[in-house]
Amino acid sequence: MENRIKVAIVGLDTSHAVEFPKLMQDPAVPEKNQVHDLVATRCLRFETPFQNKTGLDKRQAYLESIGVMVTEDFDTAVADCDAVMIEINDPARHLEYFEKCAKLGKPVFLDKPFADTLDNTAEILRIAAENSVRFFTASSLRFDVDFTEAVAQDVKPESAVIWGPVGRAPAGSSIVWYGVHTFEMLQRVMGRGAVSVCVSSDRKGHVCHVVYNDGRRGVVELTYGSYRYGGVIRDNRAKEIMFQVSCRIPFYQMLILEIVKFFKGESQIVPLEDSFEVMAMLAAADRSAATGRPEPVYVK
Repeated sequence: MENRIKVAIVGLDTSHAVEFPKLMQDPAVPEKNQVHDLVATRCLRFETPFQNKTGLDKRQAYLESIGVMVTEDFDTAVADCDAVMIEINDPARHLEYFEKCAKLGKPVFLDKPFADTLDNTAEILRIAAENSVRFFTASSLRFDVDFTEAVAQDVKPESAVIWGPVGRAPAGSSIVWYGVHTFEMLQRVMGRGAVSVCVSSDRKGHVCHVVYNDGRRGVVELTYGSYRYGGVIRDNRAKEIMFQVSCRIPFYQMLILEIVKFFKGESQIVPLEDSFEVMAMLAAADRSAATGRPEPVYVK
C-alpha cells in the first residue's frame, strides 16, 4: 500500500468509476489484468442526468466491497490522495470539478470527453496552466490493441474511415458525448490539421466528413445501436490497413496502463493540442449536424 499511488475517484455516474478500481484492487480480477501500481482510496458521488440514485447505490456497494470509501463531500474524497481521476459521465460537470481538483496540485486524468463545449475546454486549459497542473484526457479506444497495431504499420494516412457507435445522451450533445471515441481514433491516425467538418444525418446516425488543411480526408461514421469499432487507413495508392476492435485485450486495461505511466511522471501521454483538436472537431460536427453545412474546426 505504501508504494502504490493513492487515487481519488471524482464522480460515480459512469461505469468507468467502477471498472478502473476493479482493475486496481478486486482480487477476483485475473492476475494478468491486475494493476498493482494504483489503489483507489475514496470516491465522490453525486447524481447527474446520466445516473440515478439506484444506480449510484449499486456502484457504491461494489466499491465499498473492494475497499473504496464513497462520500458526497469533495474534501473528504480527495484527502490524502496522490492523484485524481475525474470519472464524470456528464461532460457539463467537467469544468466545475476540474477547477476544484486543479487547486490540489496533483496530476489528473480527465476521462472523455474533454468537456461539453469548446469554450469550457479552453477554460480547463487556462485553469491547468494557472495552477501548473499536469493532466491528460483520452478515450480508451485511442489505446485499443487492434487499433494501435494498425497505426504501427505506418501507412501514410492520406485518408481514413473510422466507424463506431453513437449513444443517445441523457443531456447535452450525443455527438460530443459518444462521438469522442471515433473522433479520437481519427485524430491519432491523421494528426492535426482538421479545418472543417460536414455532417450528414439520417435515422441510422451521422456521417462526418473531415477536411484537412493539406487536402487529406477523414470520415467518421457514427451509428445508433451498433457497438462495433473499426476502420480503414489508406495511402490512396499502394497500401491500406483495415482493423476491427475485438476487445481481445480490454481497452480499459490498455488505458489504465497509460494512466499509471502519467501518474508516475512520464511525459504527456496525449498532447493537449491533440485533445483540443478532438474537441474542436466534435464541436464542429455538432454544429454541422444542426445546420446541415460544413462548419469550421476552431483550434488554438
